[in-house]
Amino acid sequence: MNKKYILTAEKAHMKLRRISFQILERNTHLNSIHIAGIKENGYLLALELKKILQEISSFQIELSAIELDKSNPIDCKLDAGVRYTSKNVLIVDDVVNSGKAMLHAIHPLLALSPNQIQTATLVERSYKTYPLHVDYVGVSLATTLEDHISVVFKDGILQGAYLE
Repeated sequence: MNKKYILTAEKAHMKLRRISFQILERNTHLNSIHIAGIKENGYLLALELKKILQEISSFQIELSAIELDKSNPIDCKLDAGVRYTSKNVLIVDDVVNSGKAMLHAIHPLLALSPNQIQTATLVERSYKTYPLHVDYVGVSLATTLEDHISVVFKDGILQGAYLE
């Protein structure tokens, strides 16, 4: 099957910039935010969002990684060195397919009593099998179950998103 660009590198960066402004607009009452990226690509996107938010806002921004196997996301590991209690947390992933991985990333945070949890993704598929609303979306696509979406990084640099 051929790869088709969904987002070029330039358009993907434009989407991340727009998401950053939306985060800023929705959270003007905050002075800090904790961005937690789902490894691997979600964490790389979280790094990009952090850079942009540092340019456009006065937020104090913390960053951490969430480790989970997307094919079996039940075993989710948060960064043990981070206190999430009373924090404003933004969970970031590259693609939200069924919603399962994002929900499993949210679940352990709930026990730690954050002030709020918001979610962001570069690509959201319009069919989800789990009840998840993503707060900040770069692009939402109607796809078939057979389609595969990839967000590609090379040496930590966002290259774009593809449909296969």
